[in-house]
Amino acid sequence: MKQTRLAAIDIGTNSIRSIIIETSGNGKYKILDDEKVLVRLGEGLHQSGAISPAACRRALEALSRQKKIIDGYGVASIDAVATSAMRKASNGPALAQAIKETTGVEVDVISGEEEAELAALSAAHNFELEGVRHLIFDIGGGSMELIAALGAHTEEMLSLELGAVFLTESFLKGDPVSPSELEKLRKHIRKTLKRAYTGERSGMQCLVGSGGTVTSIAAMVAATRKEKYDSVHGYELLRSEVVHLLAMLARKSDKERRTVPGLNPDRSDIIVAGVTVVDELMDFFQVNLLKVNERGIREGLILRGLRRQNLLPQEKRSRSWRNSALEFGHSCHFDQAHAEHVAKLAHQVAKSLAPKFKLAERDLRLLEAAALLHDVGYFINYSSHHKHSYHLIRHADLFGFTPRERELIANVARYHRKSVPKKKHDQFVRLPAADQLLVSRLGGILRLCDGLDRRRNGVVRELSCRLLPDGTLRVTLYGAEDMSVELYGAKAKGDLLQEAFQLKLALEAG
Repeated sequence: MKQTRLAAIDIGTNSIRSIIIETSGNGKYKILDDEKVLVRLGEGLHQSGAISPAACRRALEALSRQKKIIDGYGVASIDAVATSAMRKASNGPALAQAIKETTGVEVDVISGEEEAELAALSAAHNFELEGVRHLIFDIGGGSMELIAALGAHTEEMLSLELGAVFLTESFLKGDPVSPSELEKLRKHIRKTLKRAYTGERSGMQCLVGSGGTVTSIAAMVAATRKEKYDSVHGYELLRSEVVHLLAMLARKSDKERRTVPGLNPDRSDIIVAGVTVVDELMDFFQVNLLKVNERGIREGLILRGLRRQNLLPQEKRSRSWRNSALEFGHSCHFDQAHAEHVAKLAHQVAKSLAPKFKLAERDLRLLEAAALLHDVGYFINYSSHHKHSYHLIRHADLFGFTPRERELIANVARYHRKSVPKKKHDQFVRLPAADQLLVSRLGGILRLCDGLDRRRNGVVRELSCRLLPDGTLRVTLYGAEDMSVELYGAKAKGDLLQEAFQLKLALEAG
């Protein structure tokens, strides 16, 4: 199948980002390059009404360099847009012309509504939002875009002058920020939201946020939780965490904020304004949950470009976490029949233990995903494939799972064979105690059920599991053939389950 390379450039108020992707035409794509340069086009724009000569020079230098990188990849097309700063600036058209003359890149200065549509396109591609009343927002340097929606139905779309750079320059002069300045900023945000948003506020189930402010909040909260992920995409935050983070940042000077773990020092001067917007937004809609979309507008550009070239279906493709796991398994050439059979057996065991040990439906989803992907490490080689599975899953783009959940799935899969969890296993030890217990329990179930399909031919058709009063889990195997190999395999791999649940395991053929 022919592969096509595309590039997208997002010229924002604070930074310029370019992304280069390659698609094989099956609706999937991979990122080849992702470049971000801080240019601060909006610096002083509120006062002067124009982009400064220094900022114009920074933009032209950054774009010239990015265009050379893009040319090196031999892309078929470039989709470049500019947002709030160039939209507002009196010399915005002149800068667009200078960019074209210097780099050959045609820049489309888009409206706030188009910006919102791109953010919504990306959010719909990355999150399970079917039937969910939600609010998508993107905070840039100059503006914030809002989309209120129920599933795929858009209720209201707004572009508001609530960007982090604009608000900082307009309201926050002190260092540290004074309480009176912060209160004036809060009142302005509330007034702007009340004046602009006319729809129904109640019943909003979650917020999906993108932009540098949101990813910075996620990175700082992750650092507070002592969590280490390669990406904060899909990270989930509570309102209380945003409130506490804002209180901490507002007390610090800019110099002190530069040392806050998880915060890029380049964003230290505008982060208080950005976090205040998020806090007020969650309060305004009375929403407790914020989901982080690390991709946002530039991915929306890519998706729009793919659709224009008929490389993505025009209608929205229904996505599910299970299909995403299966797609990843296929990319690693996994044994699907074995994976699905182990997942089926694991579900039967887990359902029998769920009431007593309070395993939630979400936990069973993690177990199923781990069962489907436990052997993907074969893609690298057989030796230590359980460890390879951990690394492949941890870095996989699995739809519908948070970074924490991907880490748990990877750990559960890692313990399907060989060693049980130990204190010398760094990836296990860095988990919170509750997650360590969950990994041990789910890993114990997966380990047992992998043994129950020792010959990989589905001999064990069904299981009957009974939890006896004396703390014994009696598992009866049903099948048409001799199951001695499977009984042996399960007995050999029942150690972690017995340890994690503090149970005795009794296996028999029915």
